[in-house]
Amino acid sequence: MSELINNREKNNEIIKRRQEMLKEIILKLHEGKDVKSVKEQFASLIEGVSANEISVMEAGLIKEGMAIEEIQRLCDVHAEVFKGSIEEIHKVLKEEEKEGHPVKVLKKENAAIEDLINKSILTKSHKLMSYNHESDLFSRKVELQEVKLNLLEDINLLLDVDKHYSRKENILFPYMEKYGITAPPKVMWGVDDEIRRELKNIKSMLQSEDINVLKINENINNTSKKIVEMIFKEENIMLPMLLDTLTEDEWIKIAEDSDEIGYCIVSPFKKWIPERKTRILLDDNKIEESKKAELEANNIINGYVNLGTGILKIDELKNILNVLPFDITFIDKDDVVRYFSQSEERIFPRTKSVIGRSVQNCHPPASVHVVDKILNDFKSGVKSSEDFWISLKGMLVYIRYFAVRSHSGEYLGTLEVTQNIKPIQELTGEKRLMS
Repeated sequence: MSELINNREKNNEIIKRRQEMLKEIILKLHEGKDVKSVKEQFASLIEGVSANEISVMEAGLIKEGMAIEEIQRLCDVHAEVFKGSIEEIHKVLKEEEKEGHPVKVLKKENAAIEDLINKSILTKSHKLMSYNHESDLFSRKVELQEVKLNLLEDINLLLDVDKHYSRKENILFPYMEKYGITAPPKVMWGVDDEIRRELKNIKSMLQSEDINVLKINENINNTSKKIVEMIFKEENIMLPMLLDTLTEDEWIKIAEDSDEIGYCIVSPFKKWIPERKTRILLDDNKIEESKKAELEANNIINGYVNLGTGILKIDELKNILNVLPFDITFIDKDDVVRYFSQSEERIFPRTKSVIGRSVQNCHPPASVHVVDKILNDFKSGVKSSEDFWISLKGMLVYIRYFAVRSHSGEYLGTLEVTQNIKPIQELTGEKRLMS
């Protein structure tokens, strides 16, 4: 027994030393040390680095005071340093190889994204460089226009990566946070947003009459590199951690939620059905007596809800909320997402995995301070509402936040209401007759 304890202590010391070395790599990079020299310096010291160690390392740096933005800035360097040393400790499971499994879907999307970049976008971008001289822009205007349109078509297709990232952020990240894996989601979300912005900028440049061939080519190369590095991080850091942590039931839920957001370039052609024994499902109608008493105390009796101004069946209430011409999301007093409506016109994606998640973790790191300011103002009573409006995909999106309080003024939570008000703005005159 004492020998086992001694071995465990020695192992802990090894892990601790490796952790310190990993932190030292990042801190040296942070101070401006050359990437290659750092990699060579530690190559002999680090034989294999697991995905979990990188996660703990980043979490440790954040805990010690390093800003998320700093780690985000070094994110691509992380991948370069560790690319050749991450050990293959996670064997491919039989289930995750099956069509429709979220891991299989994500990897197929990544392969399609890389193919689009390497076999089409970069080739066309290089061809665009042949029109670099001003004389070419005039004499070969028709050819240039054709190359621009072909490249623009590819960029529009690549912009579909937003669905890929949205599934990751709205479905996978909540599970990572549930198990205490908090640093990688924050870092990756920040990079995802950078990629989204850069792709939109490239599209705008290609649509411009005054085309800057050199700048477009430079931006495409830089953004493509960032996307490929993100693919590496997803498949060698994020997925191994998830496979090491999530249950099969959780993967089933992820697969179900994925359809709500959609897919990038390629879609699963069949539903994933794992090989497993039949599960015994809990009958929702069998409610214990203690639970029944609790429901009655909260004005919920025999499937009816007493709202004070009327009594509704639970099914009626659910569908009333879903038919409203706007989206609503409720965050409780502890900043936890508790409910969202499922209207047909929902603007921002929501999946059921967001329920129980901290609202701060539902937003990119760059906008968390705005969320905190709104909630703090509501809790302190400084404000009871806040409004924003943005242009998005041809819509004018009106986003409103309301503090929800009890009759005594106690803060209960925040309600978010989102609506496309462009059709309302376009109304003129009067309409007194049925259509």
